[in-house]
Amino acid sequence: KLNLNLIQLTNQLCDLQLTEIITSLQERHPNPFCRFGRKGFSQTDEDGLTFEIIRRIGIDSGNFIEFGVGNGTENNTLALLGANWRGVWAGGEELSFSTNKTDRLYFSKERITKSNILNIYDNGLEKLGVENIDLISLDLDGNDFFFVEKLLTSKIQPKIFIVEYNAKFPPPMRFSINYDENHVWDGTDYYGASLCTFNDLFEKFDYFPVCCNAATGANAFFVKREYREKFQEVPNDIESIYAEPNFNLYKSFGHRISTRTIETLIGE
Repeated sequence: KLNLNLIQLTNQLCDLQLTEIITSLQERHPNPFCRFGRKGFSQTDEDGLTFEIIRRIGIDSGNFIEFGVGNGTENNTLALLGANWRGVWAGGEELSFSTNKTDRLYFSKERITKSNILNIYDNGLEKLGVENIDLISLDLDGNDFFFVEKLLTSKIQPKIFIVEYNAKFPPPMRFSINYDENHVWDGTDYYGASLCTFNDLFEKFDYFPVCCNAATGANAFFVKREYREKFQEVPNDIESIYAEPNFNLYKSFGHRISTRTIETLIGE
């Protein structure tokens, strides 16, 4: 019992230290919007940024598609299910829970390529019974830029895009891996695309960058330019949007994730 209490105390102190570090990163970042970052079911502080964006845009209960969701216990859209959203997940990994008993979340288990991503999207619209998607999140550790490009050029342009960027390449650096349908991330820096490369693409389709998550510098948030006036504090220069990589900041945080919690969120 004594050892258990010591472990619990150590975990609490680690969580407190992490909170202080993340708060410092958010407050020192040149983009004030980063301070809305909070961790729920996202990898780091993405959930808070997402909720503030949809609050300003005025989406009460929207819909989403996320490409690359892992086993379903940690991603960028799980928290939205708890806010009465509906959505589609797609990825090559098995989920750690079933979605068979809910009509708010549909899962497509398949490896995503340029050849099938539009079919996955169209099937998702059909499952949800909607004509458009409010938010797309994409985190596939490799060909992400090419998938985003395929969606955008196919006139799939949601209000919000969340993309993983390669933060090793700060502005004004431009970088993207070559498209490889069989790419598997090997743990090196050869993955994805730089923030500037993504920004160049999104600008062509009337998006602007709202923020990157300050905690780890892993995800960037782009919103349709028609909503720009709702984000007055957001800087106009990409250098002030960029966040440096702090990929090892989170090892664990808070209580362990229970699949029963997730099943409750999705209405199982």
